[in-house]
Amino acid sequence: MEPVAIVGIDCRFPGAPDTGAYWDLMMRGADGVGKVPRQRWDATAFHSAAGGEGRCNTTEGGFITDPDAFDDEFFTVSPREAAAMDPQQRLLLQSAWRAVEDAGIPPRALAATPTGVFVGVMGNEWAHLHLTDYDRVTPHVGSGNGYCMTANRISYHLDLKGPSLAVDTACSSSLVAAHLAVNALLSGECDHALVGGVNVALTPALSIFYTQAGLSAPDGRCKPFSADADGIGRGEGVGVVVLRRLRDAVADGQRVYAVIRGTAVNQDGRSNGLTAPNRWAQQDVLAAAYRRAGVKPAEVVFTEAHGTGTALGDMMEVKALGHHHAGRSGAPLALGSVKGNLGHTEGAAGIAGLIKVALALHHRTVPASRFAAKESKRLRLRDHGLRLLKAPLRLPAGPALAGLSSFGMGGTNAHAVLESAPPHAARPAPADPAAPGGIGAAVFTLTAPTPDALRRNLLAQADAAAARRVPLGPLARASNLVKSGLRHRYAAVATSTAELVAALRESAADPELPARLADRPAEPPRPAFLFTGQGSQYPRMTAALYAQSPLYRHFLDEADTALLPYTGKSVRDLLLSGGDAVHSTRWTQPALFAVGYALGRTLDALGVRPQLLLGHSVGEYAAAVLAGALPLDGAARLIAARGALMQELPGGGGMLAVRADRAALDARIAHEPLVGVAAVNGPAATVLSGDLESLRRIGDALAADGVATRRLTVSHAFHSPLMRPVLDRFARVAEEVGGGVPGTPLYSTVHGRVLDGEAMDAAYWVEHVGATVRFGDAAAALLADGPTHLVEVGPRPVLSALVRRLAPGAGPAHVLPVRGPGSAGRDLAEALAELYRCGVDPHWDAVYAPEERVPHPLPAYAFSTEHRYWAGNPVRRRGGPPGATTPGPGPCAAPEPASAAVLPLDRRGGPADPVETAVLGAVRAVGGYTGAEVGPRDRLYEDLGFDSVMVMELKNRLESRLTGIGAVQVRDLLPRLTSVGDLVAFLHELGAAAPATAGPSGATAERALTGEERTA
Repeated sequence: MEPVAIVGIDCRFPGAPDTGAYWDLMMRGADGVGKVPRQRWDATAFHSAAGGEGRCNTTEGGFITDPDAFDDEFFTVSPREAAAMDPQQRLLLQSAWRAVEDAGIPPRALAATPTGVFVGVMGNEWAHLHLTDYDRVTPHVGSGNGYCMTANRISYHLDLKGPSLAVDTACSSSLVAAHLAVNALLSGECDHALVGGVNVALTPALSIFYTQAGLSAPDGRCKPFSADADGIGRGEGVGVVVLRRLRDAVADGQRVYAVIRGTAVNQDGRSNGLTAPNRWAQQDVLAAAYRRAGVKPAEVVFTEAHGTGTALGDMMEVKALGHHHAGRSGAPLALGSVKGNLGHTEGAAGIAGLIKVALALHHRTVPASRFAAKESKRLRLRDHGLRLLKAPLRLPAGPALAGLSSFGMGGTNAHAVLESAPPHAARPAPADPAAPGGIGAAVFTLTAPTPDALRRNLLAQADAAAARRVPLGPLARASNLVKSGLRHRYAAVATSTAELVAALRESAADPELPARLADRPAEPPRPAFLFTGQGSQYPRMTAALYAQSPLYRHFLDEADTALLPYTGKSVRDLLLSGGDAVHSTRWTQPALFAVGYALGRTLDALGVRPQLLLGHSVGEYAAAVLAGALPLDGAARLIAARGALMQELPGGGGMLAVRADRAALDARIAHEPLVGVAAVNGPAATVLSGDLESLRRIGDALAADGVATRRLTVSHAFHSPLMRPVLDRFARVAEEVGGGVPGTPLYSTVHGRVLDGEAMDAAYWVEHVGATVRFGDAAAALLADGPTHLVEVGPRPVLSALVRRLAPGAGPAHVLPVRGPGSAGRDLAEALAELYRCGVDPHWDAVYAPEERVPHPLPAYAFSTEHRYWAGNPVRRRGGPPGATTPGPGPCAAPEPASAAVLPLDRRGGPADPVETAVLGAVRAVGGYTGAEVGPRDRLYEDLGFDSVMVMELKNRLESRLTGIGAVQVRDLLPRLTSVGDLVAFLHELGAAAPATAGPSGATAERALTGEERTA
């Protein structure tokens, strides 16, 4: 059989709220067994040490904490639906999400993929409590109580398209589910498989059954293979693992906990009793599993047994194992069962064992079997080549094999053979270790559906990071990979783990956090790159970034290599060495081009793809390369020639910035043949260029008229008539280089507009030398096309202030990857973090050096426990048979009184819109929400968890509550259900009016509408 990898794990068991605690519980040799919680049933009311009719002989068992807690907001499940759901479905949903995260997969990334869901489930006691009162059966009660929905609901909420099925073979259910998942992976039915098992005990029914069958341990504890073994103790739990074909997991660099080498399932058939264990069938299923795995029994180091702690069950299993492993040389086969720690978790027993074995192989240590100190002599384990683990077993170096058994009460048996992960798969590997990366700082990211959820998870991540000695890079990389896809985005920049912990805690405590969060935009951001020109240069520009960022270093070196044949000297060395040579136009122009190209390519490699491009003067060369209009080598040749030719021109030229419009200056320069308009950067922002004496005369005249001017520090009169002597020679170079049409919209400062299918050819670049830089016109055209962000690409911000004057209102956000001298990796990382918060999806691998790209596992998502959904306890009927029970009040909403209406105060303080009031009341009633939870901006499907059944109920309520709308057609209604506010507007269009008389208002009406469904 092709090996299958276990790549993700999540679980909750008695005394172990997560996977780490589960491993700790087993390694301590402890158990999670205690008194039956009052929340489940009154154990004393059903207890009888003698086990009389309708009674059980124990008041203890293994119970998980908070089984009623469910983060309905996270899964956009309405309170009404959540209250009707079997808690097993709720637990599985949350565990599935966390297991996928543990696999290093963003759960949303599995949407629409052939991912299978296979769930083992044995009990459905929630249904026993809620399907007996037929008057309270609703569509949500129906879907909330079906076995199939334990799997189907996971597939629905994660949008998984592979096989989805629930399996009930009693105690072997979840290992049989794993067997089916393995087969589905190997047949190609799915590429990922989620395998789960769940058990929540809500009634004493099975405890009574075990007692009446003589199988129940009086102290509620399973004692596998122990001299003290006296029966079964019930246990609860939920566990989910993520499976992939091993070759796929290795190819994607995933961590592998363990490998499934073979599985088998069979049935007792007609044996010595329907519920009696069958040694011969167990031997057969063991043989089939090892045959499929291609493994000899003698190679197995340990076996996780079914091990219920019943006299007959343990005896049959020991004989079957002894027969199968007979003839072993060396040490006896190590044996244990996790039921000693948890109790018998019934439908979750197989997954509990599977997770135990996977963790043991991963940690290369097998925990001791609880209650092994007093080994049963009656079982004669040594005679069967077995030994009960009384202390943890350290696995020897090299591959280690293990067996796992799970046997169903009705005779369906399962066995699996597992192996330790191959050395190359024990830890994940970077996807592309050769790709350049690293920007000098890390960006830690989180997403959450609400600000409160974000606070909760910020604190969870901070606590975990503070407690671990893990380098910052792998922590941040894991956050980028896994903690994505939810509504609110958070990003923090740090250069050390301690700094990150402080930032996370500070953000969690920030009362302004909600105001700092933006919803994920409906449309992807449209960043525009603005490339700076001459005047932005300074000695050692971007030297610190070059030192800190391997990614930027890679692209600056690339530019330097392209320039070197044409400059004869390394521009990179000039940049890094300092000195004033950078102010000589011969070097200024190539240096600015190199910086613009390197920074633009760095941003592009980080996943910040420009949607619009604009360059100021020489900045247009780097823009043209990123747009695909010029090759790097061609642009390097052009810019080197441009700078060298201009350097050869005689001095005596200058430039003058004038606070005036071009129209006001044309007349003043009409008689100055050596002066031209070099740039029009916007209203009252014009630059003149030309002969110094001519500029002096113009400046004096302007000053006399009260017009502000400023001389610019330049070596030559750029973009002026004084540039004409270089045009012919530059044209010859440009003809050899050529140029093409930009592949990304590029806004030309020669024409003051976007280039529409026009080539940036030789003629264009020649005109560019002497033409007026129409930056203001080009920037205005760019702004009109709706960029969301203006990213300034250059050694310091120059253009942002110019564009800000042109943008109406707030305008696009300005992003500054380099803020000037001394700017380094943190500024670039902060820019990336800002863009991420606004919806850009970076290429995160590029942020980190190859050795940092190996993600370190993070704590799983911290779900809210604020909302709780539960049923009334089973009680003994007064005067009825001793075993009879009846459910207490159920969780489903009571029917709404016909007169009920909700009349909340308008949040704006003015008179409430009666139609909006009626709609809000109906939405709250249908969804089971309290008043504060629903507002006009809430989306019915995405935020409030509405489905087609709820929509029809909402329609009926509105038709009965509002006058003037008549019978609303569903086809007309559905397109207007985007939000509560949109629905209100639609009803106004129909001429809706509130009824003349209203029923109860405020909290009274709210209770009437929703019923008592939820406690918080």
